[in-house]
Amino acid sequence: MDLKKRTEFKALFNKKISNAGSVCILGHISPDGDCLGSTLSVASYIKNCFCADGKEEDRVRVYLEEASSKFAYLKGFSDICHDEKEVTSYDLCIVLDCGDTGRVGKFLPFLKAAGDSICVDHHITNEGFAASSLIEPDASSTSELVYDLFLPEYIDRDIAEAVYTGIIHDTGVFRYDCTSAHTMEIAGACMSHGIDFGHIIDDSFFAMDKNQKAVLGRVLSEMEVLLDGKIALGHIDAAAMELYGVTSKDMDGIVDQLRTTRGVLGAIFMYQCRNRTYKVSLRSNSDSFNAARTAMAFGGGGHVKAAGCFMGTDLRDDINKLVHEISLQLDSEEAYEQ
Repeated sequence: MDLKKRTEFKALFNKKISNAGSVCILGHISPDGDCLGSTLSVASYIKNCFCADGKEEDRVRVYLEEASSKFAYLKGFSDICHDEKEVTSYDLCIVLDCGDTGRVGKFLPFLKAAGDSICVDHHITNEGFAASSLIEPDASSTSELVYDLFLPEYIDRDIAEAVYTGIIHDTGVFRYDCTSAHTMEIAGACMSHGIDFGHIIDDSFFAMDKNQKAVLGRVLSEMEVLLDGKIALGHIDAAAMELYGVTSKDMDGIVDQLRTTRGVLGAIFMYQCRNRTYKVSLRSNSDSFNAARTAMAFGGGGHVKAAGCFMGTDLRDDINKLVHEISLQLDSEEAYEQ
């Protein structure tokens, strides 16, 4: 953690949002807990600080793809804009939890049209594409980073709830080694605002409906262990997803169930998208397996212990490529063939 860097950036951040007459907030495609936590907390913060005139709707908007309804308890969730057809030129565009411009997806024109831009992120692959950027790969989450940018007197229960949500989702409820003492300090500060932290953990992180449980059961029952027991692999195709009545929004948590298989160094989970390509989630339990390096080899990115990418339409060919890339890191010549 570079607390000095965060402190210096804090003044710039608050100055820019104070001077901006209009602000749009963007995150990454397929928004997860940290993306929602960081974007919605920043939106609430701007409203608390600078929208006392009651013109919140004109001042700040959040643009994201549709997210899982399990996050509907977050303040501002129902106000998120999902339509990019009419691009407005905002004074300031704030991009959060997004490693590169490609991950902004269909809302990239808002960034390009904005008069100024800020990026706050913790992805190791982020090279700083905004006019002003705070990039800290060692931070637990983008939600942790934005919390340190807020003036304390404007942090309320809604902001605390969003920040806590982002932190627990990117730390696996404080289990991952990205969790620091400072992360726990922020989590404690959020709890002091009276948030229902037990509900947030149970309902947004662990809870699954019966269809999600059925899919999880199928993936685990068909799980493969590759590279002499080093990597756990699970996958599901579009036909099976349709059969179980689930979508990409329902895939959260499955890769972590694979990751916790006793003895493995990491896990791969793959599910098929509408265009028949496969979304790949990678998780690592070991310093010898760098998930971000593997994802980057296929045009993706992320963190050392958690990363992702998109592959082609040939499942077995994609698996071979992924496992071969991982085997190079593990100094193994074995490749998976089917």
